[in-house]
Amino acid sequence: MKCLLVANESAEVLFYWTDTEFEQQVQKQYGLPAFEDSINTLFAPIIISCSTMVDRLMDNYTSFSTENNHIYVLHQFEECLYIAVNGDGDETKEDLKRKIYVMKKLIEIMFGMVTFSGALLRKELRPRDTEQRNRLWKKLRSLLETYSRLRENDQSFLVEAVERLIHPTLCEQCIEFLERRLVQQINSNMDRAGEEVLHAFILVQTKMLAFYSSRSASSLSNSDLLALIILVQDLYPSKIGLDDTPEELENSSIPDVFYTPEPSPPERESDWSNDAENSMAEDSLQTLEVPTSDPSAPSRVFLEAKECPMMPHSMYCLSLCPGITLVLLTKIPNSHVAVSAYCFLETFVKLEKRLCEGHEGAAAMRGQPSIQEQRSKLEKFIKTSQLQNVWTDFKNKAFSRSGSGFTRDLLPSCRNMKTQLCGVYRQFFATECMGSSQRLAPHLQERALNMVQEKLIHWKDFLLVKSKRNITMVSYPFFFFLTLFPGLIHFIYVDRSDGRMIAPSLNVTDHTVSELGKGPLADFIKSKVWSLVATAQQYLQKGYTTVTLRDGDYFYCYFLWFENETGYKLEVIDIPSSPDDGAPVGMLTCDYYRKLLRYYSKKHQNEVLKCYELFTVHLGVIPSEYILQHCSQLARKLWEPSRIPLL
Repeated sequence: MKCLLVANESAEVLFYWTDTEFEQQVQKQYGLPAFEDSINTLFAPIIISCSTMVDRLMDNYTSFSTENNHIYVLHQFEECLYIAVNGDGDETKEDLKRKIYVMKKLIEIMFGMVTFSGALLRKELRPRDTEQRNRLWKKLRSLLETYSRLRENDQSFLVEAVERLIHPTLCEQCIEFLERRLVQQINSNMDRAGEEVLHAFILVQTKMLAFYSSRSASSLSNSDLLALIILVQDLYPSKIGLDDTPEELENSSIPDVFYTPEPSPPERESDWSNDAENSMAEDSLQTLEVPTSDPSAPSRVFLEAKECPMMPHSMYCLSLCPGITLVLLTKIPNSHVAVSAYCFLETFVKLEKRLCEGHEGAAAMRGQPSIQEQRSKLEKFIKTSQLQNVWTDFKNKAFSRSGSGFTRDLLPSCRNMKTQLCGVYRQFFATECMGSSQRLAPHLQERALNMVQEKLIHWKDFLLVKSKRNITMVSYPFFFFLTLFPGLIHFIYVDRSDGRMIAPSLNVTDHTVSELGKGPLADFIKSKVWSLVATAQQYLQKGYTTVTLRDGDYFYCYFLWFENETGYKLEVIDIPSSPDDGAPVGMLTCDYYRKLLRYYSKKHQNEVLKCYELFTVHLGVIPSEYILQHCSQLARKLWEPSRIPLL
């Protein structure tokens, strides 16, 4: 019994997703011919009630429960109201709130700065063409379901961090290959249509094998990277289990030690202008069984960059084989328009805020780049856009003697300028504006795909098994841990500074035997780990950085701490608690840990700070003083690169 809905202030449904049970109940209750009409009838009173409370009280309720134990969680983002519902007890209020924030993040990734304008976002989320709307809603529903699946089954999405495949030699070779061969050859080719590859990475299921960013690129934020992995998983869902891989690899408890693939053929420089060489990886294409798709059709994604928090990129997802994907993120030729549009938009947003606060005249522009200072830049920008009429109206009111000047009367014109700037952004970067010429040439993409396939052809089976058994507690060097830390069942270690995690694999399928036993026992341990993370995040929101508690036969520990770049642990300070209606703890929702690092760095302004988390599950028979000692020693062992080559 689950539902998520996005609506505007006019009670118009902009998007909805329901599971089968919820849909059947609503149809039974209202019985209208179109299900969307039934959904609208159900939620319209709630939406109108929320709008009324905001208009009259400048406040709104965030959640409520009904007589039939349905939980409703609501959150207002600008002009859009998000409502998440659960009626089967599978999700808590915190789970529903997290789902809302993730849905908002995915919409931002897909539509960028258009999300700043309610009127324009309505056009994007609810196109007039029914077929187009159905395609879009199907895509959004699929993304939401993919996220929910990953959250329920993948440790990296449980703690919202990226897990790397642990094979230092192969990872290093692949990074060097991406940098010195793949990216350089694409960016030097004339058929790239003005695009430039900024980031390239290889995923094995949800785990990162290799990642490369060009020196001219802004760093890819952890929040954006997790969202991109969701997009990749939605295109190419993980369907391969251990039972689909060679038997000798499945029975090996330490494949990273004893398994050595056949050596790849020696690398040679490629001539990308020679079409005859496009057939050099024909055998690997047949072996890897690439799914049929259109490799030349990129997706438009909007990612955080230094110049603009929603910079348009083209995203190419090329499937090397089921479970292994090459992702290219390119800078598009007219991206400078996004930088200018955002710069001007930010100016008008700040002006609107100060006018709403009652500042007028010179005080309205104090502390920010003046509209007058940017007037000449605006004039040049407007020559190539549809802003002339709105800008003329704004100038007449703000700068002419007969106008009102910088007073509250300028607010409507200020808001119109914001909407029109977002409209220019939409005109340049909306998905339907992506012509067939504005992309890497198909043969260029195919050549890139073949090069990576050639590089990884002999590693395919190993990597797919490794993705399921990345780290196991019975393999070296972690078997050594068990002798040092008796009673340790599971741990998750997260470097929040770079969004990376280390954790032993949890195999819970009925057919898989692991150190945790078969499916039911492993699934029981998995439920304990998920419970620990949820509990720890609840306490972290309240300002607690250390949590220890006993749950039957198990003992949970959670620690968050800060270090400088030399590994020296810094003093513990009180961290601020989050408001009840604030974003959930995580990186995908709003990057909570980046804010935490900024808060802590106020006392250490001249140091590079690191933030770490450790979750552990021990047997309850181990004395608590030994468990705490174990956790401290475990954190030190995991930090030392000489001990375990994981970081």
